[in-house]
Order: sequence, then structure tokens, then C-alpha cells
Amino acid sequence: MQEKCKRESLWTLFITFMKIGAMTFGGGYAMLPLLQKEVVNNHKWCSEADILDYFAVGQCTPGIIAVNTSTFIGYKTRGNLGGIVATLGFIFPSFLIISLLVPILEAFETNRYVAMALAGIRVCVCALITVSVLTMSKKSIIDVPTFILMALVLLVMIFFSPSPIILVIVSTIYGIVVSMLKVKKEVKK
Repeated sequence: MQEKCKRESLWTLFITFMKIGAMTFGGGYAMLPLLQKEVVNNHKWCSEADILDYFAVGQCTPGIIAVNTSTFIGYKTRGNLGGIVATLGFIFPSFLIISLLVPILEAFETNRYVAMALAGIRVCVCALITVSVLTMSKKSIIDVPTFILMALVLLVMIFFSPSPIILVIVSTIYGIVVSMLKVKKEVKK
């Protein structure tokens, strides 16, 4: 991870993450395009590489990926208070929507139009996740060792369905070993 994010007002931080939270349907993976647009392109708080690092940290820590990533970016932008404000901004729309919609959805849960609308949202979420995967792969699969790791993890997930924790730990060890070998090779030159 690189230098600290650009400093921003707490209000701007809250509003930005509130917008991201309001549009994040389908969980953390679906938020990556919005996160890149707002945090990298619009506000220039961090670089694309930084966002991917923060997203990776968010995946490796307990809790919801989207909330963890928001908290981390807020922390990098404004310290502890920034982390709290970004988190509150991110979860506020969900809290509000759930509080208002649950009674309405319960009344219409058997309505076929509501069911069709939710089916449409699920398809949209799949497309958003696919875009996130493609975006992340362009920045993450940068050489032969990272391609090999991606292919191995994909095959293991398809055929064996192990715990994601085991995959993250093994991938971390793989990354450390590959980095150490690269450094050792450079030193010899």
C-alpha cells in the first residue's frame, strides 16, 4: 500500500460512502466499480492499486467486505474518525431502506411482480460482480506466478470447495515465497 489518502472533510467522506452504500446491491464485490469511480476518479483520494490493496485487506479481515473496505479507506483518509464516518455513511442507506421496506416487502412477498423485480436485480448484481472481477484481474494478474495462483485457486474452488480462509492463507504464503524468490533473483544479478 502506498501513501496516505488525500485528506477530505468528514461530511464529504460521509456523503460519498452514503452514495456508494445506497448503490451497492449484491454485497462487497458489486461495490468495486462504484468505489473506483468515487474514491479514485472523482475524489482522487487513492490510486487504483491502493483500492485493490484496501479491498484485499477488507476480504482478509472478519466482517462484511464492503464495510471493511469503507472503514479502511475512511481511516486512511481521516484516521479513526474517518473510519467511523465512512462506515456510518456506508451502512446508513441500508439501515434506512431496510427499516422502511421490510413492512412493505412482507405485505408483497408473494406478489409475482415483486418476485420478477428481485430476479432482475439478481441478474444485474451478477453483471456488476463480473465487471469487478474483470477490473480486479487486470490489476492483480500481472505476471506468470499470479496467473498460476489464480488458475490453481479457481480449479481448487471448482473441484473441492475448500474454506476461503485456507485459500487466503495459502495464497498469502505463495505471495511471500514468490516475492522472496524475486528479490533473491534480483540480488544475484
